[in-house]
Amino acid sequence: MARHFLGLYLLIVVTLACVSWGQDRLLQMYNKSDAADDKSVAVATALLSDRLHDAAPSEWHRIVAGIAARTRLDMELFATGDIAGEETLRKLQRGETAYMVATGGASWALHRLSDDYVLAFKTPGASVRRGPLDWSLTMLFYALIALVIMIWIWPLTRDLRTLEQAAARFGNRNWAFEAPIKPHSQIYPLAQTFRRMAARIDGLIASHKDMSNAVSHEIRTPLSRMQFEIELAQQAASAAEMRSSLAHIKTDIAAINELVSATLSYAILERADVALNIETHNFTTLIPAIAEAVRSDARPEISITSQVQPQATGIRCDMHLMETALRNLLYNATRYARQAIGVTFATVAGVNHLYVDDDGPGIPEADRSRVFDSFVQLERSAGRKVGFGLGLAIVRRALEWHGGEVSVTTSPLGGARFHLSWPQTP
Repeated sequence: MARHFLGLYLLIVVTLACVSWGQDRLLQMYNKSDAADDKSVAVATALLSDRLHDAAPSEWHRIVAGIAARTRLDMELFATGDIAGEETLRKLQRGETAYMVATGGASWALHRLSDDYVLAFKTPGASVRRGPLDWSLTMLFYALIALVIMIWIWPLTRDLRTLEQAAARFGNRNWAFEAPIKPHSQIYPLAQTFRRMAARIDGLIASHKDMSNAVSHEIRTPLSRMQFEIELAQQAASAAEMRSSLAHIKTDIAAINELVSATLSYAILERADVALNIETHNFTTLIPAIAEAVRSDARPEISITSQVQPQATGIRCDMHLMETALRNLLYNATRYARQAIGVTFATVAGVNHLYVDDDGPGIPEADRSRVFDSFVQLERSAGRKVGFGLGLAIVRRALEWHGGEVSVTTSPLGGARFHLSWPQTP
């Protein structure tokens, strides 16, 4: 706003200055030509000059006052130093008659008598009247100002119309936001904001569509198994067979409940009104505790080590989200790691860095960008389904809410390295 205001303000000021200077020059030329044609002014100036040259300079004021009284003409004698204007002084120096317009609108003729005195008298009938040229120049003056403002406003109006049409198309469920607004446009930042908003809405729609498809697909399988187990329970010949079928049904119900919980957690992070509970936490004790809790649920051969910067005693974050993100990464690492998993935390230059490394097979570089999408599973170990493909998507959304980001590279242990970073003040 301030930049646009200053730009328009400076444009108007420069335009006014240029147009005023041009109008003044034209009026001076116009008035000068009219005065130069007045022969009587030239004759009167010459006669008075000759009369004063015959007298002593000390008598000039008295003579000028006497002539002014007898002729009833406004006539005065000025010192050369009282005359302003370089152009006027140059004309007087060359012996020419200079003309100037006083603040009251009267025209005065100036003639140099000596190095020290200048004779000035009001020209006959010199009161300035506005003629056709004056009015034409005035109209041209305001027309130029209007033209400059119109030139400044027209691209703004054109781009706003383009943005309005693009928003209307987007509102008609055409989810491609196309607004060809150039970077030097005044509303380019607004267009970029609209473009990001449209991309976010498009992403939410796609995410909800994937979520609906995935949930319906994931629920169908346990429901089919439950229906089959119910049929078996109805035909059970013994209590043992009945208990076996009920145990299988209970397992399928737990799987559905786990899917619903994961989907709800991800859906909450996809909302636009998530309120973070930002507080200060001691990561020197929290990270090792989380790592130990995950290790107790992992395979016996898995070891998890933690290296936390000793100064990490006052880290600001939403601990629920950050713990969820760390647990998801650690549980994901325990599925693929052979033996070793490492957790490292440090703060460098006002940015918190959390690393989770494993010695597993790693993630191919071609899949590293889409591994954080919802309901994406790269591989199913030994043909067995593990998880629902929401863990890393939740990690990414949790970091985005903290103003940070997450990425995956190759770990020094040989497997995958997940890098979480967010500012000290989320």
